[in-house]
Amino acid sequence: MLDLTIIPSTGATLPEVRLNRHWINGAFTPEAMADWTERISPSHGAVVSRSLRGTAKDAEAAIAAARAAFDDGRWSGLSGKARATVLLKVADLIEANVDRMALIETLESGKPITQARGEVSGAADLWRYAASLARTLHGDSHNSLGQDMLAVVLKEPIGVVSIITPWNFPFWILSQKLPFALAAGCTCVVKPSELTPSTAVMLADLLTEAGLPSGVVNIVLGHGQPVGSTLASDPRVDMITFTGSTVVGKGIAAAASGTLKKVALELGGKNPQVIFPDADLESAADAVTFGVYFNTGQCCNSGSRIVVHEDIAEAFAARVVELSKQVAFGDPLDPATQVGAIVSPEHGAKIDRYVAAAREAGASVVLGGGHLEVPGLVPQFYQPTVVTGVTPDMAIAREEVFGPVLAVLTFRTLDEALNLVNHADYGLSAGVWSENVHTCLTFARAAQAGTVWTNTWMDGFPEVTFGGVKQSGLGREIGRHGLDEFMEIKSLVMRIGRTRAPWVRPR
Repeated sequence: MLDLTIIPSTGATLPEVRLNRHWINGAFTPEAMADWTERISPSHGAVVSRSLRGTAKDAEAAIAAARAAFDDGRWSGLSGKARATVLLKVADLIEANVDRMALIETLESGKPITQARGEVSGAADLWRYAASLARTLHGDSHNSLGQDMLAVVLKEPIGVVSIITPWNFPFWILSQKLPFALAAGCTCVVKPSELTPSTAVMLADLLTEAGLPSGVVNIVLGHGQPVGSTLASDPRVDMITFTGSTVVGKGIAAAASGTLKKVALELGGKNPQVIFPDADLESAADAVTFGVYFNTGQCCNSGSRIVVHEDIAEAFAARVVELSKQVAFGDPLDPATQVGAIVSPEHGAKIDRYVAAAREAGASVVLGGGHLEVPGLVPQFYQPTVVTGVTPDMAIAREEVFGPVLAVLTFRTLDEALNLVNHADYGLSAGVWSENVHTCLTFARAAQAGTVWTNTWMDGFPEVTFGGVKQSGLGREIGRHGLDEFMEIKSLVMRIGRTRAPWVRPR
């Protein structure tokens, strides 16, 4: 019997089933339009929400509304101050609705209620930061080109943006994209994941209350086929931004290639933390434990592999196992729970296959390695799992497991550690633990990753840009660079006075 910390069902009464409809041109579509999809809670086994199943025609209607709203300037033509005013109101309304939005997100995703509350309330800060960028957005001027020349570099909104978001952080990731696109002056069509659509639809009411003009944001529910593919391929869309798996991201890029629209992709990760013997090992072990189990490991930034110096590897792995047993797995509705349910049975089976394959390849599963029974809840939980003796060629060391599974590799030198870090096809984030600043800086310069953390893990701020390299994606989100993703650059060159010498000379 595993000595784990299990939180049984609270027996809480679940809310009524929520009905979600498309929101197009400032209005919700009628309930009886088409067929519906049901979302069953991965933790409680009950129907949480029913959502309209979108068609290509629905997506096209939303694109038409966004196109019209952009072209007539009802949003793009406003001042930065006017746009910022709306975004700030949205932030206030998000904070006023944290509890009801977090509850539905917990039931749809299986994540702990405390983490859902943190996600929704934290998203309000993204909207506020985007509002500040709307007011400070500017181009450049060049007045050193000669007395008769002046050039101005303008930043203009790119146009209509399709936004496709995943199920693991449905409201946070939407808020990494939408307010920045709006701050730039773009209009948008949003397709949330069919597994966690509700908070995006709830946002529609808040946008209306904040005074956003109709048609500026539109929401279409449904699956990647046909909704997502239409949003990627329609020539009236100027840009698509997608967060999800690398496989789907490649499909999005292919669909968008026919019109050469801009594509921004935030994709998978196989994120390493490297631990040197001189590190604060207790802090490192706690951060590793957090990094692999946060959001049930269903996180693109999950610290799913650690690279530990061989002199301390055995003791360090043992400490992580000890801490793992103290992490509370169980009912997501209990505030004491730290790790909730796996999003679907199919995904749980995929996680289990990675662990089984590692065991068959010679690795040791020193903790977990199977499904977890939580009293009173459906059997859709996975044990905290630590796998040692992992070699770089194993799938568990190279591919994204997306579950509460930690792979442990070892190294002898800094160069060897960097080779292991950069071995994967991904390059989203990486971390290093050492008290030697030279070690940290050398690692940070050489690691192939969009974000490098030193002596911490997964600290993030709206001001600090996020994104990956290699197969972890294209483009950047949040921060000032995240705003620039939604801008087109235009150069304006002006001659002052009649100073241009004629090119055609009279005979």
